[in-house]
Amino acid sequence: MKQIIDGEALSLKIQEEIKKDIKSCMIRPSVAVIQVGDNPASNSYIKRKEVACNNVGVYFRLYKFDEGTPELTIINKIKELNNDEYVNGILVQLPLPEQYNEKRIVNSIINSKDVDGLTDINVGRMINGKKTLIPCTPQGIMRMLEEYEVDLTGKHVVIVGRGKLVGRPLITLVLSKDATVTVCHSKTNNLAEMTRQADVLICACGVPKLITADMVKEDVVVIDAGTNRVDGKLCGDVDFAEVSKKASLITPVPKGVGPMTVAMLLQNIITCYNNKNTTK
Repeated sequence: MKQIIDGEALSLKIQEEIKKDIKSCMIRPSVAVIQVGDNPASNSYIKRKEVACNNVGVYFRLYKFDEGTPELTIINKIKELNNDEYVNGILVQLPLPEQYNEKRIVNSIINSKDVDGLTDINVGRMINGKKTLIPCTPQGIMRMLEEYEVDLTGKHVVIVGRGKLVGRPLITLVLSKDATVTVCHSKTNNLAEMTRQADVLICACGVPKLITADMVKEDVVVIDAGTNRVDGKLCGDVDFAEVSKKASLITPVPKGVGPMTVAMLLQNIITCYNNKNTTK
């Protein structure tokens, strides 16, 4: 039976579990978000995070800087937050305006508060199979596959997209489940030939409806992490209407991967809170 993966329902389920955990916290967990500029998409993502934090009881702090603010000013604020014992998690809303050194700013976050899992230390730990904070979208994808009982052992997983936020972390996470992994990107020749081999196809390339029905085999599991806006409407990297006729499991856009990204952010905040309060 073909089935649509309901990321929104799973996200709400996870949020309810987190809300119960927070009720037993001595001090309210908190997260600080650094925003630079006034990107409309970033404003939307931040608002979504704020609503979710308020829903579960996480204290949400937003530090918004005008575009053109000196990079050192932003880094000094992050260092201040690193030393604030009441701040459990810190994230920098990406992308930053192009004049900023994104890597330098992100790496100024202490790894124990890096709720996006993007600092070099946390990425290195993940690659080496050590316990660490995992980037939210890849973590959400793995949680969905687990929830829907998709066993990756021996499966051929094809990832379309090699970005640092989704594609690259997924390589490590999927390999850890004993899958065989193929990574495709903008320089890949014969993309359709690759995607037709997939038992599980994960798309995160930012190209609207790139994956069509003739590019997948019957009963494939499709995870669409793309978020594109076409004619004012959100759509993914997969032609959902046609590909869903062949897939055994598929995520929609919206209400698929997106809500899970937010849920995993909340989970990482709680992980940071627990790590701090159990090591004392």
